[in-house]
Amino acid sequence: MTVRKNQAQLTSTEKRRFVDALLELKRTGQYDTFVTTHNAFIMSDTDNGDRVGHRSPSFLPWHRRFLIQFEQQLQAVDPDVALPYWDWTADRTAASSLWAADFLGGTGRSRDGQVMDGPFSAASGSWPVNVGVDGRTYLRRALGAGGRQLPTRAETDSVLAMSTYDAPPWNSASDGFRNHLEGWRGVNLHNRVHVWVGGQMATGVSPNDPVFWLHHAFIDRLWAQWQARHPGSPYLPAAGTPDVVDLRDTMRPWNDVTPADMLDHTRHYTYDAA
Repeated sequence: MTVRKNQAQLTSTEKRRFVDALLELKRTGQYDTFVTTHNAFIMSDTDNGDRVGHRSPSFLPWHRRFLIQFEQQLQAVDPDVALPYWDWTADRTAASSLWAADFLGGTGRSRDGQVMDGPFSAASGSWPVNVGVDGRTYLRRALGAGGRQLPTRAETDSVLAMSTYDAPPWNSASDGFRNHLEGWRGVNLHNRVHVWVGGQMATGVSPNDPVFWLHHAFIDRLWAQWQARHPGSPYLPAAGTPDVVDLRDTMRPWNDVTPADMLDHTRHYTYDAA
């Protein structure tokens, strides 16, 4: 069984193997297909039309499936690799070990945001940005620029306390756990972290930055914790809702996966107790 661990608890060997698997997926072109897929859904998901990956109830099951598929690709390279998660309520600064040169590298330089150290820097020659929103082909970040702050534990707990999964109008204006976690309302968790990292993470091509996977693994862990705290609160909507993915509707781009299929993550992986 795959166990996803807090990135702060990874050994140097585990970090190296995770990075090596990422670099191999990049080398073969498989990595960029995930960037392309994510960007396509960011661009097509709208509040007033069909929405699957974002601004909608299926935000959480869609990304759960997306991460499982990516993790399986990593494990095809190295069976012992699992996606780590980044607990941004604890590792809250650019000085956290997450951003060290032996793991993800640090923030970008002030002139153009280019990441200058670590295995994903332009200087490494191993991480060209091929799927972008502009012509720049290097990884960019601006960690905490403008005095931005990551969500706190108290803010995160306030969202976990919400007992309803989602509610009409089932978009970025909705009340409920999903939308407050996604970040369109309230204290803003998921979206705020993307903006705090900056660079490609603040765009539709956010998977260009490997921290995307660690961030979304933590979002997924929070969903798992919410499910455990509110066992009587189902995925909503159940059926017959225009423009969104109901419980047993298939989720594009897969033709055989529904939100119902994604409710029990333990069939695929578990999280550590950290």
